[in-house]
Order: sequence, then C-alpha cells, then structure tokens
Amino acid sequence: MDDLLFARSQMAMSLAFHILFAVVGIGMPLLMVIAEVRWRRTRDPGWLDLAKRWAKGTAILFAVGAVSGTVLSFELGLLWPEFMVHAGPVVGMPFSLEGFAFFLEAIFLGIYLYGRDRVSERLHLGSAVMVLVSGALSGIFVVAANAWMNTPAGFEVAPDGSFTDIDPWAAMLNPAMFTQTLHMTIAAFLTVGFAVAGIHAWRLRRHPDSAFDRRAFSVAFVVGAVAALLQPISGDLSAKHIAEHQPVKLAAAEALWETQRCAPLTIGGVPDEETETNALAIEIPCGLSILAFMDPDAEVMGLKDVPKRDRPPVVITHLAFQIMVGIGVALAGLGLFGLVSWFRRKRPPLGRRFLTAVGLVGPLGFVALEAGWVVTEVGRQPWIIHGIMRTEDAVTPMSGLWAPFAAFTVLYLVLAFFVVLLLRRHVFLAPKGPDTAPEKPAEVA
Repeated sequence: MDDLLFARSQMAMSLAFHILFAVVGIGMPLLMVIAEVRWRRTRDPGWLDLAKRWAKGTAILFAVGAVSGTVLSFELGLLWPEFMVHAGPVVGMPFSLEGFAFFLEAIFLGIYLYGRDRVSERLHLGSAVMVLVSGALSGIFVVAANAWMNTPAGFEVAPDGSFTDIDPWAAMLNPAMFTQTLHMTIAAFLTVGFAVAGIHAWRLRRHPDSAFDRRAFSVAFVVGAVAALLQPISGDLSAKHIAEHQPVKLAAAEALWETQRCAPLTIGGVPDEETETNALAIEIPCGLSILAFMDPDAEVMGLKDVPKRDRPPVVITHLAFQIMVGIGVALAGLGLFGLVSWFRRKRPPLGRRFLTAVGLVGPLGFVALEAGWVVTEVGRQPWIIHGIMRTEDAVTPMSGLWAPFAAFTVLYLVLAFFVVLLLRRHVFLAPKGPDTAPEKPAEVA
C-alpha cells in the first residue's frame, strides 16, 4: 500500500473504533435515565441496581471513547495537514462546541456517579438528564462538521486556493447538517437499544427467572424498536438530500451506471467497475426515481456521466449501502413485531424464539452503523471536501505511514480487550443488588 492508502486506512480504523463508543455516549444515558426515573417513581431496588450498573458501563465506555477521540484529533492534524489548514477556520466552531458538550457530559456523569445521597434527588436526576442531552449534542456537533465535508458552505475560495469570507454559522448549518445529524442520532439509540437488549435476551434464555434481565431487556428493546421504526423516515430524508446534493454518491450506492428516467432501485447485486454492469441484482422499476424525487419519471444521474477519476469505489459503496439498508429493515420488522406483541398481550414478549431472534440481531446495529459510515466517507471519494479538495491533496507528505498504522492497530486491540474485561467484571458480573428474588417466568410469546 502507498502512504495515501495507509493514511486512509488508519483514519478509517480510528473512526470505526471510536464511533462504537461515541454512539454509546449518546444512547446509554437514555437507558440510564429511564432506569433512574423508574427507581424514583417505584422505589423498587431492582431499578436502582439497574441504573447503577448501566451508569458504570456508561462511564467505562465514555472513558475509552475519550481516549480514541483524542487520538482522532491528533490524526486529523498529522495525517491531513492541508485539510486542517483550509478547513480548520471554517469548521472550528462545531469542533469547539463538541469539546464543550463533551466536558459537560463528563462533569454531569461525575455528579451522577458520585452524587447519589450527596446532592438532592432532583439535582441527581437532572445530572443524568444532562448527560443524555450533552452526549447527544456532542454527537450532533461532530456530525455537523462531517456534513460540511459533504456539502461545504460558509466560505469563498480565493484564486490562490485559500478560504475567505468565512461564515462559521453557515458552515455548521450546512445543507447536509439536519438530515445527517438526525440519521446518526436515531442510529445511536437504535444501535445501543438492540445491543443491550440482545445481551439481556441471551441471559434471559439461560436464566428466565432473572428480574434484573427482564427489566433491562424491556427498557432496551423499546428504545431500540422505536428508533428502528423512526430510522426509515430519516433514511428517506437523507436519500432525497443526497440525490440533490451528491448525485454521484447516490449513483454509487445504487450502482446505477446509466443516466435515465424511471431509474430502477437495485437490491443486492455485485457491481463490475470494468464492464460497468451489475451481476445478480434485482431491480425494481422506477424505484430509485420515486425514492429520490417522488416522481417515477424523474431523471437520475448514472456513473457513466462522471469521469472515472471522479467516481467513488462503487463496489464498496454499494455493498455497504445494501448491508445498512438490509439490517435496518430487519431491525424495524423485528421491532414492530415485538411492540405489537407486547401491546396485544400486555406483557413483554419473552418467549425463547423471540429472545433468540433479538440475541442474534443485537450486534447488527453496530454493523449497520459502520456500513453507513462507509457509505458516507467512501461514497464522497475522491474528495475530502466535496468538490473543493481531493483526498490525495490533503494527505501529509511524510512517508512511512505504515508504522503508525501498525502501532494504532495494536493500541485499539489492547483497548478493546480491556473494555470487554471491565464491562464483564463491573456490569454483568457485578454483585447483585437487593433485587434477588426471582420472578415467575413469562409465558412463551
């Protein structure tokens, strides 16, 4: 691999690792707040035990996210100096606001963890809510900066290539900001909800009498299911935005080669970039035109109208898009089934088959999340700032980038090992609280 590919691979690995903890910082506080509210209302010690354990898990993952996020900030400057020279003054505000939100989250998480019985109950619950709000804002500000890379705004390009007439508010509130932050925020709740529900689903299959796991599963599943049902709406908004502002990305995601009216929606298939055809694909006539423009006769641009050097890697973008959409549909279907069953039977669906299904799909939210970011980042190539700066022009001239790539790979593997170890010790194998009495097993759903 050349140095550009090593730089891109290192950035991709760092982002793929960090995003796992970033979404936990957004999603887990909601579960924590729900458990805390239930404890305040019922005074049932089981809810208190659950709130404390989720708080410990949030703190552990928050700490690792802080480490990986710090690494990313250094990598932006070291690997992509030209990007930072030009983009830094433009998107400095959302990055600064993200730092402010991050510190707020850390402060209020500390109050929540160590303030129980030391501050008033209202202040203690308020600190948990502030962890939720600041965590969500932190993610929104970072994604706003990434959205600017997709739809740059708030500046002018001078003849010498420098950025002038900078408007940081216009840059942060760029055209992609709303759809991208909405899609990502809902994805965080979906991912965390199903991941936590999946863990407790497996535990319930082994210990169906566990009141702790039943509470945890019920809260997490509802959060994940509701988010999964909302996600197609934000996905539709994102698709329409991309069709207008990044038609090349849409063409790559759908592997559409020919510009045409009544463009088909491609399901599955393997694109061949040499022959510019798709193998084993199922096409829904006019589906893409309807999805993108709500008009079956609308014209959608194909990849053949774009020079090859300006096209993103089609195979990677298309397959990642298919994975993301496929998992999203599956989670939404399972979520709808579970919620309807719960509503009809007036109790959580805790049958073994349903628990097995939730356990199996639990990790898939993270897979869809990573696939979505592949579509966002790889689909923008060869641009680091869409239409303004190419990725190859932003990379550092320093050679030997294989060395930091190898070093950071080892670092992330070590961090992942200790994360699993700490979660297992302090969350899942923690001493049980006062809620030790088993409950009667639920009937098979």
